[in-house]
Amino acid sequence: MSKDRIWTAALIVIGDEILSGRTQDKNIAQVASWLNVQGIRLAEVRVVADDMDHIAEAVNILRARNDYLFTTGGIGPTHDDITVDAIARALGVDVVIHPAARAILEKYYATRGGLNEGRLRMARVPAGAELIENHMSGAPGIQIENLYMMAGVPHITAGMLDALTGTLEGGAPLLSVTLGAWAPESEIAGVLREAEKAHESCVIGSYPFFRGGKVGANFVVRSTDPHELETCRAALKAGLEEAGYAVTDGGI
Repeated sequence: MSKDRIWTAALIVIGDEILSGRTQDKNIAQVASWLNVQGIRLAEVRVVADDMDHIAEAVNILRARNDYLFTTGGIGPTHDDITVDAIARALGVDVVIHPAARAILEKYYATRGGLNEGRLRMARVPAGAELIENHMSGAPGIQIENLYMMAGVPHITAGMLDALTGTLEGGAPLLSVTLGAWAPESEIAGVLREAEKAHESCVIGSYPFFRGGKVGANFVVRSTDPHELETCRAALKAGLEEAGYAVTDGGI
């Protein structure tokens, strides 16, 4: 593990149902959390419709500027599951039936009606790809170069992430602490700015809220350095208290 370098990943969430609002995505948060444990930062997310050209374009842009690219959705058995085709197009390779994937599906569906045309679609991969294990539903995920194609169903995605745990190179995990105060952001913006400026390895995010007729905010300090994180936390807490606001450790 390299602690000096910052490793990044992007995520493409694929599906008309996400963009239409019919389905609420739950994968972004779990992918981001999992990546952080691996020492990889989720740098950007795109939601793309079931469109070959749009998926291929997004894939080529995001895989070029990140260490890893993950996709969720579009690797199932139906005609609109086109992620494999789009990524094969982006990479300039053919789509083939992966023999190991076919064997997995044949075994899985042996007592479930057998392997039909739709189910066989889940054995299709871009030529040269490897498989990501899936204990939940048989159909494997797919890995090729720095691309990781996973299911859109959150609990299946979670299983595929579990199978990948410890296999990707990353850096130091991003740590965080939270402070809360009943303070309008406009009155403590300078305190936040000075605390972050004095601790170059830290980033401070401010998240305001309105509750019970009162304005407040939670402040999340992030860093890969535990010592700097604590130093920045203490400085920010002191600055907020000096400005006249009681601070709640862990947030409000």
